Amino acid sequence: MKNYLLIFLVTFASFHVSAQSFYVCSDGNVETSSELSFSDNGLTLNGNRATSAVDSITLHVPALHFVGGDLSMLPQYEAKKATYYDVNGKKISNLLTFLKEQGWNSIRVRLFVDPSKASDEDKGQGVCQDLEYVMALGKRIKEAGMLFMLDFHYSDSWADPAKQWTPDSWVGLSDEQLKTKIYAYTKDCLEQMNAVGASPDFIQTGNEISYGMLWGKEGDASSKNKNFCSTASSANSWSRFTNLLKQAGKACREVCPRAKIVLHTERVPNLSALTNFYRKMKEASVDYDIIGLSYYSYFHGDLSKLSAALTQLQNTFANKRVMIVEAGYYHAYQPKEDIIDLSSTYPITAEGQRKFAADLVEKLKSHQNVDGLFWWWPEANEKGVNWEDPVTNDWYNAGLFDNKTGRALPALYELQNFR
Repeated sequence: MKNYLLIFLVTFASFHVSAQSFYVCSDGNVETSSELSFSDNGLTLNGNRATSAVDSITLHVPALHFVGGDLSMLPQYEAKKATYYDVNGKKISNLLTFLKEQGWNSIRVRLFVDPSKASDEDKGQGVCQDLEYVMALGKRIKEAGMLFMLDFHYSDSWADPAKQWTPDSWVGLSDEQLKTKIYAYTKDCLEQMNAVGASPDFIQTGNEISYGMLWGKEGDASSKNKNFCSTASSANSWSRFTNLLKQAGKACREVCPRAKIVLHTERVPNLSALTNFYRKMKEASVDYDIIGLSYYSYFHGDLSKLSAALTQLQNTFANKRVMIVEAGYYHAYQPKEDIIDLSSTYPITAEGQRKFAADLVEKLKSHQNVDGLFWWWPEANEKGVNWEDPVTNDWYNAGLFDNKTGRALPALYELQNFR
């Protein structure tokens, strides 16, 4: 374009970009480009057509992809003196800075209500993230110039498809009281995060909530059965669940209106259950923005299973974006039981993990409804840690650092290709 003045007013709402355009044309000579489109009183202009009646100008911003990982254990590794190196053996002084340099732009962190109430076994597997912990880590993430995904576990310990136990201090509350509690708790957490500069950009209102949340007291089978949500569950169970989600979402909208709400499930290989879940959300008018999925090939099947799920979601819920909020693959010591063994395609080696990560990225890029990829527990690294005082009871060997050498694995560098 030439011979005219154009002023763009651009506002950023987390990762969403919108623009309004104001202009003064001196001679009406406008040249279009691939980044700009023009409207002549409602008629879109193509090519190098000139006009003196431009009524709007649109700046086209490429779709953003969000890539990163769940770094919920990073402060624990740092406290135990874990040492990190890049793939060439150069020591990393600041892991967040290093990851940002590798193209990561988003970090996920989990939050428990009162992890001090968790079992010793669960504490030994990484359950420690209370509000003070998460605020401090969230502040570091934002100060590093990265986006922050907050993962509410509405429980004192792991919340997943098999465990959605009510926090100990909430046990005994009626369904109506729980609605009030989840709203007040979510609001309070977010307000405190805002106050310290740790405002989340994405908020998961629950972790792997395929079968509901806040079932009751741990071990109470009758409570679990009553509140369990599946394709065969009663309307009352679904109503209770969606009403809880609405209250959590209401708090998110009030305190962090620019944040995007994520509803997280892990039913990738079961398309009917996956579709049923998000259809129930639509029928109940649950307010959310993003479908969040867990995908572990050793639990859920090969990439064709994931691709089928993504296609189904695109066809059925075309207005919803999708993020893979948990993914991973082993580079050493894959368990032998209760897994789908894909080692013939992806050997349990650093190179096999790299190949899986590369293929995962390419598969996700082929689905236009997907814009997020988060690796689970990438910071796992026992190098430099006193073996008599480990970070966790068992090593996790699907992270992106070698536990023995502390070096970054090749798969880490593949993730930036999703950007």
